[in-house]
Amino acid sequence: MCTHRTPCPDPASDARDLAAVVRSRPEQGWRLLCNGVVLFDDDGGLLPDGRAFADHHVWLAPELARA
Repeated sequence: MCTHRTPCPDPASDARDLAAVVRSRPEQGWRLLCNGVVLFDDDGGLLPDGRAFADHHVWLAPELARA
């Protein structure tokens, strides 16, 4: 249960990676988020129920720079 003033997104949400980081091991390439999601530096992750997901972001910075 998230106790942050602004609650962290649900693990099933598309915004799950915006949850607060509660543990980080950069030397191992992962972060544990408040919602129980583990994010890996290779853009993949694990949901709290153990299912893996590929988190492929579409970065908009190049499009915004051309606008």
